Amino acid sequence: MAELRKDAEWVRKQVKDLDVAFIRLWFTDVLGFLKSFAVTPDELDTALDEGMGFDGSSIEGFARIEESDMIARPDPSTFAILPWRPQDGAVARMICDVVRPDGTPYEGDPRYALRRMLKRAADKGYTLYVGPELEYFYFADESPACSVLDSGGYFDLTPQNLAVDMRRQTVQTLQCMGIQVEYSHHEVAPSQHEIDLRYSEGLRVADNVMTYRQAVKEVAARNGVHATFMPKPLFGENGSGMHTHQSLFEGEKNAFFDASNEYQLSDVGRAYVAGLLAHAPEYCAVIAQWVNSYKRLVPGYEAPCYICWGRRNRSAMVRVPMYKPGKEKATRAELRSPDPAANPYLAFAVMLAAGLKGIEEGYELPAPVERDVYALTETERREMGVESLPRDLGHAIDVCEKSDLVRDALGDHIFEKFIENKKIEWDHYRVQVTGYELEKYLPVL
Repeated sequence: MAELRKDAEWVRKQVKDLDVAFIRLWFTDVLGFLKSFAVTPDELDTALDEGMGFDGSSIEGFARIEESDMIARPDPSTFAILPWRPQDGAVARMICDVVRPDGTPYEGDPRYALRRMLKRAADKGYTLYVGPELEYFYFADESPACSVLDSGGYFDLTPQNLAVDMRRQTVQTLQCMGIQVEYSHHEVAPSQHEIDLRYSEGLRVADNVMTYRQAVKEVAARNGVHATFMPKPLFGENGSGMHTHQSLFEGEKNAFFDASNEYQLSDVGRAYVAGLLAHAPEYCAVIAQWVNSYKRLVPGYEAPCYICWGRRNRSAMVRVPMYKPGKEKATRAELRSPDPAANPYLAFAVMLAAGLKGIEEGYELPAPVERDVYALTETERREMGVESLPRDLGHAIDVCEKSDLVRDALGDHIFEKFIENKKIEWDHYRVQVTGYELEKYLPVL
């Protein structure tokens, strides 16, 4: 059956047939925060034909005040009814591309940054497919107490409780919006959960990640609790990651698969993984963009802090799952260092840039590491050529700022605004006097 053509005319018909009262137009700032404004059906034709204007100088990382006029141009293919809004006089949403008043793409739009990289891959004959696994926590409220709702662990079948119901409601919400879910389960830490999105084309999945995060929070709020994608809210427990499965396709063929290779990875797949490894310190600030991200990337909590790859090794930064006969299309690389608070458009863009660089330059893939990297001594890691990811946001910014690859992937505008913002965040953090310092040093110094 041919796929339904979701164009402007289809949107107009949906709005009429479903008695839609408001259409929310979504877009994303440089840091990955969702922005939105609503139009009525009376303004729909203008929105679809011309886009809707807004003040870009008020959006983080967008425009200076003297060049503030921006246009949000909705993508009809992203039209969906918001299930958490009233269905009598429904509310729909469309995700927008941000353009200049003359209609040219705006270089400060994160969605455009990913579009650019996807086109670069397409020019080489490749389509990027990604499948992210986003983890998150439920807490009783948003206070610093972080009161958990359960004490379950990985894959635990906890007694029927509010968290189980919310996870089910979230899956149903996503499915109502046309977003396919592979599975959901309880994660390792107390009150930590995971819902995995179906593997699909890169831009669609980035849009789905933004919708997923909003849906999780909306469902939680309707149930009187707080959901968070903060990478490491609980001391002494696992943090939340966004393990990102990725591969390149040439038409219907998985360009990563080669049955004759020792690891069933083609030359393209090997070079792509080598690129992810080689440039990992440079793009780390983009896929782990917050001060708190580096509280997760420490030894002992199943989050990678060392740059290596393996097949069964879940302490490695990149994992290439074992090949199953007849599942050639499932051959992929799983990058385990991103966290779910990253801007997905920028995160996917830099991952793809690193992989394509490996292909273009013919990078050699090092030998896999199948030992527990956390258990190795520093000398053993050095002898094996295993380097470390940046130790904190300040270190990550320093490395990223020197990266031609990241600058090229994001474009000058986003790159400079992103670095500027992250330096401010780091400066604000490093001058804080924390409770840890007061408890440890005040009585004895």
